[in-house]
Amino acid sequence: MAVLDILEFPDPRLRTVARPVEQVDDELRTLIDNMFETMYQAPGIGLAATQVNVHKRVLVIDVSEERNEPRVFINPEVTPLTDETGELEEGCLSVPGFNESVERPERVHVRALDYHGEPFEREVEGLLAVCLQHELDHLDGRLFVDHISRLKRQRIRKKLEKQHKQHA
Repeated sequence: MAVLDILEFPDPRLRTVARPVEQVDDELRTLIDNMFETMYQAPGIGLAATQVNVHKRVLVIDVSEERNEPRVFINPEVTPLTDETGELEEGCLSVPGFNESVERPERVHVRALDYHGEPFEREVEGLLAVCLQHELDHLDGRLFVDHISRLKRQRIRKKLEKQHKQHA
């Protein structure tokens, strides 16, 4: 397995809308394995293919404390199950060092393909629901900073641009 490079805000490639996966094959499973390796090393609890500059509708998540419940969502479709929203502090591997409160539906229904290309559906809530919506945003070219005030977003952008210049 390989650790992939994670794109960082404000990289314009993060705004690319991912294309649906046409075929689940060994090449895609290798990407998924590498995404898990990358996510665990970072460390994070979710990673979308867009974040590693692969614009396919694939995301991986593991919200378990032990890091032993890897979940794969290929071509995910999410529907809110409630009008109730909750606010949770979110961070992002593509926006390192920043956390902000984001309001999202607390329970959602997800339909997707698994690691082997088999379809599944389930209802999820809590941290898994939030993480799923966060990662799905990436596949649609959005970031969690799009859910916060313009002022906060600009402040984060400037700080990260400054950091990128210092490391270049």
